[in-house]
Amino acid sequence: MAVKRARLGSHMSIAGGIPLALERADRVDSTALQVFVKSARQWTPKPLPEDDIKAFRQGLEARGLGPYVIAHATYLINLASPDEAMRKRSIDALAQEIERCELLGIPGLVLHPGSHMKDGEEVGLERVARSLDAIFAPKRRVRKGAVRVLLENTAGQGTNLGHRFEHLQRILELAKSRERLAVCFDTCHALAAGYDVATPSGYKATMKEVESTFGTENIRAFHLNDSKHELGSRRDRHEHIGDGHVGIEGFRALLNDRRFHDVPMVLETAKDEDLEDDRRNLARLRALLPKSRR
Repeated sequence: MAVKRARLGSHMSIAGGIPLALERADRVDSTALQVFVKSARQWTPKPLPEDDIKAFRQGLEARGLGPYVIAHATYLINLASPDEAMRKRSIDALAQEIERCELLGIPGLVLHPGSHMKDGEEVGLERVARSLDAIFAPKRRVRKGAVRVLLENTAGQGTNLGHRFEHLQRILELAKSRERLAVCFDTCHALAAGYDVATPSGYKATMKEVESTFGTENIRAFHLNDSKHELGSRRDRHEHIGDGHVGIEGFRALLNDRRFHDVPMVLETAKDEDLEDDRRNLARLRALLPKSRR
């Protein structure tokens, strides 16, 4: 059996239409991809053009990217908000994004769990679980779909939930819509939250904590970001691969973990329109792999 290439890519702009994200991915030899399915800073999107939907789905199939593309939900959504109107707006917005993922053939939608706004972690986690259940309620169209919401671990800024693995475990335990949920693991966020992913021994210990909480089998995507700040800083500032506090050995340990060989891994690091930073970061990552998987 032929050895598969590692599934590495980047978050790509959808400027000019979502099919153009695929062309940008081609320019850096991507084998995975992340996109927004609408503006990340707006609540109400315009409908997706039918031609864009068709072109994107055909492009995914032609490139074999279908199982390895993910979307990222808008940053405005807060399912843990104490404000009922805000929660309802967030529920409706996330349901709409899930519908757009269904149309586009995107199997996973990454979501920050939200902020409890000083109401307490347990209260916030319960709100997130109830909100997710409301999204996947039988009356909603997304109930019959296949898109999973991928809960992302966070850096621990302010009252944001998700910086402890137990937070993600708790949401999965509380939610009745469990079969539609999974996890996206961010390396920068993990380090910032106090999980040592910078050394082989630290990585091994971190994954043991994952196994004892939400489970490695529930990780359906990775964000590969180095960190501008040190272990436990609780500051979310992404750095180029190998230039930060995660470092080369941390990424080497992750990339060569057999449990994740077929899981999409995408960069969320700064870049210009020429995409040269993406090329350099992806080259650094591929250099850590056996030649057969590059």
